[in-house]
Amino acid sequence: MTALPQGSAPGSTADESAEAEVAPETAQAPAEEPGSPEGAGPGGTGGARSWAEGGEPADGATAGEAEPADAAAAEAAGPADTPDAPDAPAGEEAGPTEAAGGAEAGAGEAGHDAQPDASDANANATTANADADADATAKAAEAAQVSEAAAELAAQRELRARIAARKAEKEAPIPAGTKLSGTAADLLAAVRAVESGEKSGAAFFAGPPPAPRKPAPGPAQETAPARPRAPEPAQAPATSAEALDSVRGVLRRGGAPEALAAQVTGALGEQAAERLGADPWQLLAVPGVRPEQADGFARALLGAECRPDDERRAAALVGWILEQAAVRGHTALAADDVRKALAGRSVPDPDEAVQQAIAEGVVLVFQDGLAEESDPTGNAADAADAADIDGAEEAAEPAEPVQVLLGLDRYALAEESLADGLARLLNSPVGNDGSVWPESGELVRAVAGSGLVAHTGGEAARAESAAVVTAAAAAGLRAAGAAHTMDGQRRLAELTGPLAAFTLAGLLSGEGPGRDADGTLALDVLVVQDAGQVDVETAAILVESLADGCRLVLSGDPGVLGPAGAGQVFQDLLAARVCPVVASRLPDPGPVGELVSGIGIGELNQVEAPGKEVVIVPVRDAGEAVHRSVQLLADSIPRAFGIPVEQAQVITVGHGGSAGTRALNAALKQRLNPGPGRFGGFDPGDRAAYAKDLGRTVVGTVVEADAEGLRLDCAGTPVLVPKERVESALRHGWALTAHQAIGMRWPAVVAVLPGDAAQGLNRAWVYTAFGRAERHLSVVHGVDQALPRAVAEVLPAPRTTRLTPLLHGLVKPAEQ
Repeated sequence: MTALPQGSAPGSTADESAEAEVAPETAQAPAEEPGSPEGAGPGGTGGARSWAEGGEPADGATAGEAEPADAAAAEAAGPADTPDAPDAPAGEEAGPTEAAGGAEAGAGEAGHDAQPDASDANANATTANADADADATAKAAEAAQVSEAAAELAAQRELRARIAARKAEKEAPIPAGTKLSGTAADLLAAVRAVESGEKSGAAFFAGPPPAPRKPAPGPAQETAPARPRAPEPAQAPATSAEALDSVRGVLRRGGAPEALAAQVTGALGEQAAERLGADPWQLLAVPGVRPEQADGFARALLGAECRPDDERRAAALVGWILEQAAVRGHTALAADDVRKALAGRSVPDPDEAVQQAIAEGVVLVFQDGLAEESDPTGNAADAADAADIDGAEEAAEPAEPVQVLLGLDRYALAEESLADGLARLLNSPVGNDGSVWPESGELVRAVAGSGLVAHTGGEAARAESAAVVTAAAAAGLRAAGAAHTMDGQRRLAELTGPLAAFTLAGLLSGEGPGRDADGTLALDVLVVQDAGQVDVETAAILVESLADGCRLVLSGDPGVLGPAGAGQVFQDLLAARVCPVVASRLPDPGPVGELVSGIGIGELNQVEAPGKEVVIVPVRDAGEAVHRSVQLLADSIPRAFGIPVEQAQVITVGHGGSAGTRALNAALKQRLNPGPGRFGGFDPGDRAAYAKDLGRTVVGTVVEADAEGLRLDCAGTPVLVPKERVESALRHGWALTAHQAIGMRWPAVVAVLPGDAAQGLNRAWVYTAFGRAERHLSVVHGVDQALPRAVAEVLPAPRTTRLTPLLHGLVKPAEQ
């Protein structure tokens, strides 16, 4: 019988608490860079906050895989980042509010200037004069009230006109795909070019000509083998040398590192120098730049004109706050949370800042289901006043309070386009294509009759969703499956055959079945495994790539950690209940599967492990945790279970800390492959983790380096890491975080839980980390009661998204 050890809660933490895995926007954490001088706010006396330069790869290498040690506390505190807020300037002149208050006080005092004479001879005249003055004062007050009411009425009418225009725009018919931007917009442009006959499909998609819409019965994938694609180094957008020089000059004047010039021009375009000169706070558009750094930059450029109440600063901060929220997975934020965050950044009037950001189009405001009299900034009192003025409340029922959300158009429009696309697939007729599906299970029957199906389950359930691909091919349909990682693709190919299995990124980039004449994927059925890792932008691109009548199956495990990008598409779809949902009843096998299944429902059970499939290794401190982890991976597991080092993986809570990935990888390299690190810190034979895309890490072995970059062998697949990305996107890979390990599995896993990582644990993290093991799991346990408490009580912080209400507005929830 194997039981998790019991004991008192840890009483000490290491010097570095488990460090957050952050996206590029938050790579410059305060603990990783020099502290900022006092008076960092605009107008203060201190200098700009120091700029982090050089050093080891930024945490952004993990591309948004947020995993802070105090994630739950950070989420509970909201987006406000008060510890880093710039100091309010000392000795600042009175603002408009204070001036107005002084004027009101003066008016009040003026009302008490003259007093009537107390003499009897003038008593009557004085009384008459007093009455006349009082009457005049009352009339003046009444006129002022009428004027104020008229002004308020005009303002509310203008507000409602804007709301009505926005509502009409939302309700108008929108061609599919017009709400996309970035990569999705490029894909849509290609589709439109093919549809209009301007270009042929071959101009956009490599591979053989598209197959006919309805192939002959049989496995369609055998006739169109996927062709391997040579790795291509990432290329930055071309920027003129003149533009770069101009930006360097502006950065130099503002005290910012000139090395940021390429990033600034990439974010702001060829006119970046002019835009920065006119609005220095646009520097916040560059990933990794923090508000205190932008404040110092603005102070150096603007001098005495730099003030904390500058409208340009407020608008830039609103956008930055929402970008940081997207790093944590939110597609929108409550207006109140945005105002609190602005107050924490020394913005004097957060309400006015939010209003200004909305008016300038920096953010979009959403109030789905809220009466149109509501104030888009979330001020319920003003909305009620507007209703009183027009008497609109006479026939209306009292409106339920609805949270007003603010969001960036990038994520908001992608979420709306995704909702439209999912509704389109769900409402497209299926079942009249003449196909005859084999009777092979509940999931296959659901897919045969619906254009959109959700499927939930653990590792064993992957076989059920893979069976849909083979059943569809047997029915004469073009079918394929896609997984999140290359390892997931390998496991899918073992069930469906290699010609029907792809990574989702590869499928969308042109690998696999090709495209039909209309530019959509040449598929009748698509199964997406690891659907819980699909962010909202990727999902929008995917749905836009599917033709009407194509069946989409989203299959995943709702217990694992969420996607690295913004949104929670799979969880929102399950919550919406607008499509058939099939829950797998297949249990994961063995003692490890039994343990993980219990964790999924909040129970850390004792499990029978006669073959030592689950082993608990208690440790006293982080140093001992590192020592025992190295011993387990390099010696104990290979000797006791015959599992080579290459097939075992260490998983820990974060990158930093005394037992984070940095410390563990340094110790493991010294033990397993010592060397000078002559290729940017790497030697041939090193295990490396490459953050190829957002939230998608590939693990391989370093083979060699050449002029193009560093070459890896990832389970027989060559991968090139471009030279310019080695420092930022590559880490040693003997030890990973749970976010990096999602979508992959190993025969043996060593899960490291040092005492200083206790606050970073939650049920989803434990479920994900322990579930990466196939045959053996060793738990290096130093958190005492924090582990069972995390499993039983601590859930991941919720994400704020809009997909569920958007789907409810388009499709009636299904009866469950």
